[in-house]
Amino acid sequence: MKITKVSYERLDLKLSEPYTIAYETIGKTTNFILKVETDTLLIGYGCGAPDKAITGENPAEVEEAVKNVISSYLIGKDPFTYAFIIKELKTILGKKSSSLTMVDIALHDLISKKADVPLYKFLGGYRTSIATSITIGILPVGETLLQADEFVRQGFSILKVKGGRSMLEDIEKMNRLHERHPQLRLRFDGNQGYSVVDSVAFVKATAHIGIEIFEQPTKLEKEERLGQVTDQVNIPVMADESIKTLRDVFRLAQNERIDMVNIKLMKVGGILEGMHINSVAKAAGLESMIGCNDECALGISAGLHFALSRPNIHFADLDGHLDVVDDPFEGLFRLEKGVLYPTESPGLGDVKMR
Repeated sequence: MKITKVSYERLDLKLSEPYTIAYETIGKTTNFILKVETDTLLIGYGCGAPDKAITGENPAEVEEAVKNVISSYLIGKDPFTYAFIIKELKTILGKKSSSLTMVDIALHDLISKKADVPLYKFLGGYRTSIATSITIGILPVGETLLQADEFVRQGFSILKVKGGRSMLEDIEKMNRLHERHPQLRLRFDGNQGYSVVDSVAFVKATAHIGIEIFEQPTKLEKEERLGQVTDQVNIPVMADESIKTLRDVFRLAQNERIDMVNIKLMKVGGILEGMHINSVAKAAGLESMIGCNDECALGISAGLHFALSRPNIHFADLDGHLDVVDDPFEGLFRLEKGVLYPTESPGLGDVKMR
């Protein structure tokens, strides 16, 4: 099987509800869809969702990479040599992780289609479904509670709350949420907004709630502070922004600074690199969660298949598609009462764009 044609489409997508995290408000996203055709009838699709702070590139840089590097480079390549392809492209492109990710996803889509199995089975097939959290951005307490009510009505059982701007307000939100919906599993994402002192105080003030995950409370540039939080609290501390490479997870694990890792395909450069990061985490006794950027259903599908494939991946935060207006992809997976299920079609599923 050889690659014969490469094309792409840029999707500038609006979010139905802009959301706020500790350092910005987000109301739109750009996704790139890579289409890789071969000398067989098989076609592979990949998704890239650039975010300068997270993936090291903006949409213009991704478009330039596709036009000037990726398209010509892939012609004539055998998709089964994906490890070689990704290594070479990484050398050429540098720190453009979502550009690498869309190539990685398209190649994995192709080879699992050639094997005539769903991607999650090709990768290991450890489980057949996984519950996802759904996220509430930074909102006033009353609006947070109302949004939580709606998510509970929809059947979600895991809620991730964004914070990091006001510790006292964050504590009130978490307490009120627990009082109102004691059955919910609650996670909290500080998005680098807290000091060590505030992080410890927050955990102490919410100890009775049983918060499941405390995500990236401190600045990524000061990772020793993440370790200081981990040493002083009794709930799992997870690194997100602090982990972008294999070297990052090795260093954090070696220095015992975290309990968990958040692997986002767009952030780390794809499934192949995500597998390596998860293996290091497993060796260090750290559990993994698969997260996402603001991605259409194609990108979320790749994250889902990866999450289902490995025993060390216990958690998922794959809700990035839910706020995308006019998502062109449908039918790649189903979401029922907060649980994600893949289709049994080969690869990522029967990819069709509306």
